[in-house]
Amino acid sequence: CGVAQAWWWHCKPLCRDGSMAVSADQVELLLEDGSAAVAAAAKRAAELKAGEIQWRSKLEFFVNGKQVSIADVEPHHTLLWFLREKLGLTGTKLGCGEGGCGACTVTVSNFDLASQTVVHRSVNACLAPVCSVDGCLVTTVEGIGTTQAPHPVQKRIADLHGSQCGFCTPGIVMSLYTTLSRNPQPKLADIEASFDGNLCRCTGYRPILDAAKTFAVDKAKCPSAPVGYEDSGNPEKEGEVRCCGSTHATISAMAADSKLKPAELPPALRSPEAAPLKVAGKSVTWYKPHDLASLLALKTAEPKAKMVAGNTEVGIETKFKHCEYPVMISTSSIPELQSIGFDSQGNLVIGGAVTLSKLEHFLEAAIEKKTKSAAQWLQAMLDMLRWFASTQIRNVAVLAGNIATASPISDMNPVLMTLGATVIMASARGAPREVAVKDFFQSYRKVDMLPSEVICSIKVPAPESDYEFVRSFKQARRRDDDISIVNSCLRVCLKPSAEGWFVTKASTAFGGMAPTTIRAKKLEALLEGSAWSKATLEAATQALTEELALPETVPGGMAAYRQTLAVSYFYKFYVAICLELEKLAASNASLPKPPAVSSSDASAAPTFLSEERPLTHGSQAYVIPSGGLQATGKAAERDHAPKAEDRRAPVGQPMAHKSALAQCTGEAKYVDDMPKLPGTLHSALVLSDRPHAKIRSIDTSAAEALEGVVRVFTGADVGEHENTWGPAYPDEELFRKETVTSTGQILGLVVAETLEAADRAVRLVKVEYADLEPIITIEDAIRTKSFKDKVLKIEDGDVDAAFALPDSVVVEGEIRMGGQEHFYLECNSSLVVPGEGDELTIHASTQAAMKTQKFAAHICGIPLSKVVCKVKRMGGGFGGKETRTVMMSSVVALAAHRLKRPVKINLDRDVDMWITGTRHPFLGKYKAAAGPDGKLRAVDVKLYANAGYSMDLTEPVMGRALFHSDGPYKIANMRVEGFMCMTNTASNTAFRGFGGPQGLLVAEAYVTHLANKLQMSPEELRARNLYALDGDRTHYYQLMEKCPLQRMWKELVTSSDYEARLAEVQSFNKTSRWRKRGIAHMTTKFGISFTAKFMNQAGALVHVYTDGTVLVTHGGTEMGQGLHTKMCQVAARAFNIPVDDVYIKETSTDTVPNSTPTAASASSDIYGMAILRACEEILGNLKPYLEKTKGSWKSAVSAAYFDRCDLSAHGFYATQGIGYDWTISDNKERGKPFNYFTYGDACAEVEIDVLTGDMRILRADLLMDVGNSLNPSIDVGQIEGAFTQGFGWAMIEETIWGCNEFPWLKPGSCFTRGPGTYKIPSFNDTPVDLRVTLVKDSLNPNAIHSSRAIGEPPFFMGAVAFFATRMAIESARQDAGCTSEFYQLDIPLTPERIRLACGDKYATQFSENMSRSRPSAFV
Repeated sequence: CGVAQAWWWHCKPLCRDGSMAVSADQVELLLEDGSAAVAAAAKRAAELKAGEIQWRSKLEFFVNGKQVSIADVEPHHTLLWFLREKLGLTGTKLGCGEGGCGACTVTVSNFDLASQTVVHRSVNACLAPVCSVDGCLVTTVEGIGTTQAPHPVQKRIADLHGSQCGFCTPGIVMSLYTTLSRNPQPKLADIEASFDGNLCRCTGYRPILDAAKTFAVDKAKCPSAPVGYEDSGNPEKEGEVRCCGSTHATISAMAADSKLKPAELPPALRSPEAAPLKVAGKSVTWYKPHDLASLLALKTAEPKAKMVAGNTEVGIETKFKHCEYPVMISTSSIPELQSIGFDSQGNLVIGGAVTLSKLEHFLEAAIEKKTKSAAQWLQAMLDMLRWFASTQIRNVAVLAGNIATASPISDMNPVLMTLGATVIMASARGAPREVAVKDFFQSYRKVDMLPSEVICSIKVPAPESDYEFVRSFKQARRRDDDISIVNSCLRVCLKPSAEGWFVTKASTAFGGMAPTTIRAKKLEALLEGSAWSKATLEAATQALTEELALPETVPGGMAAYRQTLAVSYFYKFYVAICLELEKLAASNASLPKPPAVSSSDASAAPTFLSEERPLTHGSQAYVIPSGGLQATGKAAERDHAPKAEDRRAPVGQPMAHKSALAQCTGEAKYVDDMPKLPGTLHSALVLSDRPHAKIRSIDTSAAEALEGVVRVFTGADVGEHENTWGPAYPDEELFRKETVTSTGQILGLVVAETLEAADRAVRLVKVEYADLEPIITIEDAIRTKSFKDKVLKIEDGDVDAAFALPDSVVVEGEIRMGGQEHFYLECNSSLVVPGEGDELTIHASTQAAMKTQKFAAHICGIPLSKVVCKVKRMGGGFGGKETRTVMMSSVVALAAHRLKRPVKINLDRDVDMWITGTRHPFLGKYKAAAGPDGKLRAVDVKLYANAGYSMDLTEPVMGRALFHSDGPYKIANMRVEGFMCMTNTASNTAFRGFGGPQGLLVAEAYVTHLANKLQMSPEELRARNLYALDGDRTHYYQLMEKCPLQRMWKELVTSSDYEARLAEVQSFNKTSRWRKRGIAHMTTKFGISFTAKFMNQAGALVHVYTDGTVLVTHGGTEMGQGLHTKMCQVAARAFNIPVDDVYIKETSTDTVPNSTPTAASASSDIYGMAILRACEEILGNLKPYLEKTKGSWKSAVSAAYFDRCDLSAHGFYATQGIGYDWTISDNKERGKPFNYFTYGDACAEVEIDVLTGDMRILRADLLMDVGNSLNPSIDVGQIEGAFTQGFGWAMIEETIWGCNEFPWLKPGSCFTRGPGTYKIPSFNDTPVDLRVTLVKDSLNPNAIHSSRAIGEPPFFMGAVAFFATRMAIESARQDAGCTSEFYQLDIPLTPERIRLACGDKYATQFSENMSRSRPSAFV
């Protein structure tokens, strides 16, 4: 144990993510060479037989303070499975199964014998094998608090509106809890870094960060509230009270809480483990040896055994690639592999089992002791480590494992290769071997390592020269927790001379440019001996261009971008070193001057990854008005009749989500959390893997013969009628019988006693196909004329005549809009329980209880009256659970009906994303004209939507896109047509905005194009064409009434300080060549109501109980949007009782039948009115009793009961005056599609790194008209969440299917099937400064209590970042000498698209050689 004893560190200070910190004076020298100790261990191993080692067989650990001691555990089970299935601790969620979302985060604590301290780590329970927590304390969200006694973390996140759907919340709670356990005095920066492994799809992150920052000790560093957001009134006073909130005010008002204490480690875990562990399961045996000799002996006896540290790679392989590893060996308790330090030559030696977090914090402390120049090699490692995966992954993953897996895009391998690192390996069969990292990688995923060998350490040599310069680089789709597209580490040793600086040695390495991490040997040869000069820079760029050439068909795609990144990194490196040399020359006159770098070009040196990000902060403002209450036709002459009452509370009060605290404590239950009923069966889907083919045969015999399988259902088990379904057109099959028209279609359902058996059986089903030619993209559909036989069209005015006017300025163009995955954190889940006879009760995560009921009854051939669908809550929906959930719930209902046993299904993330569809990809083609005065004259738009293999909701999606293709602008002459393309991909479906964002984006595209042609700013053209307050009509002839767009535009210009900031941006861009900023301002209008008239109806049932409390049931479903909370406020106000006396249990079709899906942003409007109507009926019944009791609610209720008065009522509401008929030829006679509009205005400022394409939002100002808000806090949450989701659609999120644009993929295969390949915005994407204001004085007479719908309208405001980025790109193109002609940009505007659009020579030399003029895109 010589290596382990030679060095240690006492970890009392704590780090930014809550892991062990090392102070500078604790970085000690590794005094002893570990090679002798390794050799001694190898010698002992040769004499040791694995069978003679004394193993214990019981796994022992603690969960929430309670001991767990088991001998019959299966080692392949994860900690998450054990917590949920064996202990019933369902607060820890399964979100993705690959450690990419953080929903499964728990705290794992253990006693470190070397430092005699307790170590707390946040861990992904979905990846951690249950055996890996042997000897540890596991703390789950249930273990830190309850709703009755919440932990401060839980309470603050709930109180400060940090939980909406709540599915991600337990993981976020536990990440923050772990940080505070490790570091009870965190700084603001520590807080911001602690969530890099957690995702939230609802909130937009700002309220979570605010809640977390209340625990920071340096709150004074938080930026103060901006002018106008400082003082806040009391919302309970109402009557034009302005309420303001800000991050500064929020965190300053709460103490950091000095009483926070981590979970107490049981005494039993503080002593050394008695013996090494061996757990023999049915299919896997797990070993945890205690010393290196035992480990080497085991590897000799079991050379095919899989070494496991964090299981972050093996867990992915076993779950998604179905790899089987019968023997697994944990290295976590090998003291010889845990050391880290410097040897006597100053080399850094890293033990083979040192976690990345431990290495990260060691480096932080080591750098603190060195000068900046002397620490460059360590800084290069640290810069890469900080963005390596997530905190949860770094806490368990080890550097040796990352090296051994030999990923070609490993972040650390290029750094190690460039620094000349070596890998020291040992086995029981010989002396230790030392292999240079540059020679270690032999081919793709193949390394120079024998099966019996173990990586004992990695040695990184100290710098060779005083003038050694090192930088590391990485670019990914997203900064937080993302694998690299291309990474690199560059190093040169320079020598000063009278003639200047010369390169004496060069080392370079790149990842993402070949099947392995590679050196750029030609570049190194060119550099060595050359002067450090501009001429060398040009030659080096050319050498890199030739050496790292990629074919367009390269796996992973993005050939031009990847090559551009490689040369851009070198240019960044060159500039950074020149600037360093300039500083050295300034401080030492004897040194030569380096090549000159202009102040403008100096902006090339930094990257967003290496520089400190400004602290994020937010501000919110709204007015609490009085009045605006309404009555229904039950209590007045008509619906929405205004009431004279001024007092609105609790309506209009900023209350927290009713379920927030239960979500924060893990007590809120979702479908997969429901207690398992006796006899419950598990199911899994058999899915097609061909995009278009005839089915020759389906052989289920092997699957049915598998132990535990009860039955396999296929299309042969149902009739043609029962098998046919579709939400709008009956064009789908629940089970495909004769043909498949997309990958991921359901061929069968395996039902088994366990989920494991069901999953295994699915892989045994054999399907034979006869392939047919697939149609994948919109371009494919256009070429083959694969359209729905219906074209939607709206025409207003004389478009052609307007184009023909001699002074019309005319432009033509197109824009591609990619799909967007819903990425709700809770995947599709259903539990179907059979009852007496044909009764079925379906518990489903669905937005459409009625559809779920209807199609379950349909496939089973039973009446709807015998099927009940219940929805407690969803972990997000966003439209993705409006129709596509029916596929799963229906086939599971069939199984439960036939087998007479409960059956459940819970889709894995990769399956859910594959088969349920996305937002529709669109192609928009436009021709637009304006007069010389900038007034829009005519627009002709053709929209093409990729429907997928069925219509689903494509027709109404296209309709809404056409309705919104005018944007917020009055256009005198307009023609819009919509073509619905049928393709062989998953059927696309509803998503927040429902086609509206696609139409709005096309409008902004042609406005921006026209502005370019008119040589005016897009903002000026927008302002000139906004709809007027009254009198204008849309192209579908709906009258605009009390339209606030012009007023809002002026307000935001002032409040955002737009003009001054625009000047600042322009000034910045003039002096910065490689960093560019952009600012954009745009408005939005969004029509409210279902465009299908019959769907604008709602029902509710209200019960008043004898104690005066109220139970409300309505047809809407809760998915985090706060619908139930708002409805409780409406009922409480109607009865004039506390809102806590109103309760909504669930949505159920046996209490409110025939419910409309919760969608179209209209649920508060229609269900609020239905509830109000029911309340008014009860109030009518109670009127005499309230008069007798002088308004005493409880006394009146009691008196009414004893007088046999009905205290229950059903309410029904149907929106009046709307309906649009596409079949009528006269546009003016078709009707009114929308009840009203919700309006928004957004201004955003962004910054881009021209050389990488990375970007961030510096500031976003959002102004939203929500009328008289029902709950401003919930509305602000919806605005911020929608904005972030819209930003993701416009800038980050890219769906990819195999097609001619991505030839490296199998045609028709879905590539983006999880958080590893599909990126949604993360905490790091939060705008640095986010300001939200609600418009005052804007009553809406057409919705409940003068409010406006809010769910979807803010979404499109996220696209303001697209247009701000466009401005930044235009500045870069101008500097590059590009023409001022309009340049097409598609969405999402990813780093790849940003970089290649900038037009400089480093990018164009590659992009111009590609077969298409733009980056590949799937539409």
